[in-house]
Amino acid sequence: MADVDGTCEARFDGVRKALAASLDSGADVGASVAVYLHGEPVVDIWGGYVDEAKSAPWERDTLTNVWSTTKTMTFVCALLLADRKQLDFHAPVATYWPEFAQGGKEAIEVRHLMGHTAGLSGWEQPIAPEQLADWELCTSALAAQVPWWEPGSASGYHALTQGYLIGEVVRRITGDSIGAWFAQEVAKPLGADFFIGLPESEDGRVSNVIPPPPMNVEGMEVTELLMKTFMNPPLDATMAHHGWWRRAEIPAANGQGNARSVAAIQSVIAGRGKSAGVRLLSESGTDPIFEVQADGTDLVIGLPTRFGMGYGLSSETMPIGPRACYWGGYGGSLIVIDQDQDVAVSYVMNRMESGVVGDERGATILAETMTALA
Repeated sequence: MADVDGTCEARFDGVRKALAASLDSGADVGASVAVYLHGEPVVDIWGGYVDEAKSAPWERDTLTNVWSTTKTMTFVCALLLADRKQLDFHAPVATYWPEFAQGGKEAIEVRHLMGHTAGLSGWEQPIAPEQLADWELCTSALAAQVPWWEPGSASGYHALTQGYLIGEVVRRITGDSIGAWFAQEVAKPLGADFFIGLPESEDGRVSNVIPPPPMNVEGMEVTELLMKTFMNPPLDATMAHHGWWRRAEIPAANGQGNARSVAAIQSVIAGRGKSAGVRLLSESGTDPIFEVQADGTDLVIGLPTRFGMGYGLSSETMPIGPRACYWGGYGGSLIVIDQDQDVAVSYVMNRMESGVVGDERGATILAETMTALA
């Protein structure tokens, strides 16, 4: 059986065995798993290698690009500002970002950005991959744009744009970029090793993601909206290998972390604002998460999806608890949070599968965790 390092309470041995089996089978090359219960790590394990050549082992402090799991960090930033009464989710976005009122968007509320219902799932103007590092260009283009569907009527997964939209609201309120504000107000107090905009000094710890096989679109409806969202610019996993991507702040997709840092931060949500003795939010500060913003077939990804304030909520495609929420990243990373059990479960890996928001590897880790808790 593959070597798995780290710590794991005996009752969660099924989680450790699931990771070892995934490494043994080749489903994983290098990966980490963390479970935080009542704000404390009961599982903090890792194994495998940083690349397919097995040139070096995945270490305790190895980082990798977690793609859309990054979005959950932007949600924490927005919840913090709302809890401090600096942000109102039900206020027009233009209250904070006046230029956003162009193109008939004066009535779009902040909650529409959080719930993927703003009608801005991609850019109208052509965007080259490296232009994703140009914050002003990406945000001003969205501010000028006309929505692609009636805002608030349905969700359409804002794969890359959501981070710029929420991030610009955060910047207008705080005066800091979302990466800098997140580092100071979220990661630092929790001692969490997660970055939105990676300093060059940390490059040596990064395991480059291993690109997924081509997505199987058989039986999938490839709509114009899907193409417009994911093909401008075309999403190529190898972009994450480049310095321009790592240095940029792409708050929906370029977070660098591991399972421990993801779970450490999101355990604040599990603990209704508090984790490991650190209170970031008031006890009611996480309540907006469970205000349903969209419930139906997502216009972009074509799957039944239920969005709260940012996070995905329990649905037929992700049956979790009534006070549980989640999101996952392109290729397989996953975070699931359950307030009723005060638990946060995270899986982060380098070998990507073709799913947009998680796959069976993370689901197996989650199932083994819930079996242990039961």
